[in-house]
Amino acid sequence: MTIITWIVVGLIAGILGKFLLPGKDPGGFFMTILIGIGGDMLGGWIGKTFLGLGEVSGFNLPSIGIATGGAIVLLLLFRLIKK
Repeated sequence: MTIITWIVVGLIAGILGKFLLPGKDPGGFFMTILIGIGGDMLGGWIGKTFLGLGEVSGFNLPSIGIATGGAIVLLLLFRLIKK
């Protein structure tokens, strides 16, 4: 994936993750992108290693779903560490 694809998928995944898991989280446009990109990497690793799914490979619905799942996991971890 190109860096532009990482940013776009990360933004979409970050927005969806924050939408599906509302609460007080680190905000802002860039933080949402970083959460989404981190979720992209984490979700891809979990999907490939433990679930037998393919890795995140471009701008498509399965990639966005995997990245959103990873973003949700990151948001949950952030909330656990914050408490």
